[in-house]
Amino acid sequence: MTRIFNIYLLTLFAMLTLSACIDEDDYDNSAKGNIEALWQVMDQHYCFFDYKKEVIGVDWDEVHQRFLAQANEKMTKAQLFEVCSNMLAELQDGHVNLYASHDMGRNWSFKEQHPNNYDENLVSDYYLGTDYHIAAGLSYKILDDNIAYVRCESFSEALGDGNISDALYLLALCDGLIIDVRNNPGGKLTTSRKLASHFTNQKTLVGYIYHKTGKGRNDFSKAEEENIEPAEGMRWQKPVVVLANRSTYSAANDFVKCMKVMPNVTIVGDTTGGGSGMPMSSEIPAGWSVRYSAVVMLDQNRQHTEFGVAPDVHIDMDVNDHLNHHDTIIETARKMLRKD
Repeated sequence: MTRIFNIYLLTLFAMLTLSACIDEDDYDNSAKGNIEALWQVMDQHYCFFDYKKEVIGVDWDEVHQRFLAQANEKMTKAQLFEVCSNMLAELQDGHVNLYASHDMGRNWSFKEQHPNNYDENLVSDYYLGTDYHIAAGLSYKILDDNIAYVRCESFSEALGDGNISDALYLLALCDGLIIDVRNNPGGKLTTSRKLASHFTNQKTLVGYIYHKTGKGRNDFSKAEEENIEPAEGMRWQKPVVVLANRSTYSAANDFVKCMKVMPNVTIVGDTTGGGSGMPMSSEIPAGWSVRYSAVVMLDQNRQHTEFGVAPDVHIDMDVNDHLNHHDTIIETARKMLRKD
């Protein structure tokens, strides 16, 4: 991680710590009051309004009027929760959630109505088997054609340079490496960046970052560069294929974004699910917590990845392959990496 990014993380931590103390306008605990409060929290702190209006046509002012008209003081808490959740769903953001004791409002349009392109049982039974290695959330094995396969289910666990280096050392004689982050929902950005740092020999620009600085919809800091420094320890020098699908989200989406600009790396599978906004949270009078994207992260070309990172090679799982216990996407990667 760069010094700038470390400073940014400290700043963000301070912002998160103080988020419960953010001055919000006072609203009463009524149906109308809660809808107004929720709309206002988002209006002042959400970071993608211009982008969402441009791409999917969301007019937040129109949303305000439409959902406020649904307020009815005779509605139950469950009905109010549904209305509030539906209002947030207009933004099509997997990082925007409403939390109550009885449910979580969510929008998973980033992966719904798309091919799943991953079968956990198929990978477990026919690729990893029982004789694989495990290190800090990574499962890895040398396949019978001398291709290294690494399964990364999540970035929720911390990864150390030592663990990654040991894994890469064991795989060093392989002709190529597959990193499978399909169905990886994200986790810690520091973890995904740590893994990516083992695939470059020089400081690499991977994107830009800026965050909300005020209550106005366009109150943002200046965009700052995000760079990844080469890791200490072993760094992989051979070809790499990263596997992704629509359920590759948040920090995993960022990992794919970073790996796409690394040397000798090809992204194979489907477009990732996106989720490029760092979330913060606040509360409305009903006692429900709302999470929202407050920090914008762009790619190396200053383009949004909120709706995903496209693969270099797009391919879906084939039904016939699946019936024969073959993962089409893994097999495509193996063919690309093999020295036949």
